[in-house]
Amino acid sequence: MSTASNAIRTGLFTLFVPVVVGVWIPHRMASDRSGSVAVPAVLRVVGTVLFALGVVGYVWCAVLFVRAQGTPAPIFPTKTAVVSGPYRFNRNPMYSSVLAAVFGQGLLYRNWQVWAYGAFLAACFHVFVVFYEERALRSQFDGEYEEFYRRVPRWIPRLSVFARR
Repeated sequence: MSTASNAIRTGLFTLFVPVVVGVWIPHRMASDRSGSVAVPAVLRVVGTVLFALGVVGYVWCAVLFVRAQGTPAPIFPTKTAVVSGPYRFNRNPMYSSVLAAVFGQGLLYRNWQVWAYGAFLAACFHVFVVFYEERALRSQFDGEYEEFYRRVPRWIPRLSVFARR
């Protein structure tokens, strides 16, 4: 596959999965206002920053996938393991980015239902990663993924990682 076709596939995947799951659903949930709670203005600013970081993080990862001659979609995987950029700190920065966008919207919209949805999504992501994705990546990338798995934490970066850089 060419870089252009991988970019198109990544764009389509992004529209149909992360945008729907990470933006459209939280927006729809918050639009009825039944889950609204009082949130200080400073937390709404934090929500905006979290949302923006989530979007930027996801786009950064998507670009890395295209450069690795593939897409984030499991049906069009990369030819090589993606272990650079945010993947140096967290094995799952795409999922973390979507969660940052969802939790950011929870603050921005002042809606506890969006936060509950984010917690549900985090649990679903964890189960998917542990029981499917890590196994699939081990078989697809063999020793390269094993080294990455040992070196990089699944979700929460080690503070020592940042101190060495």
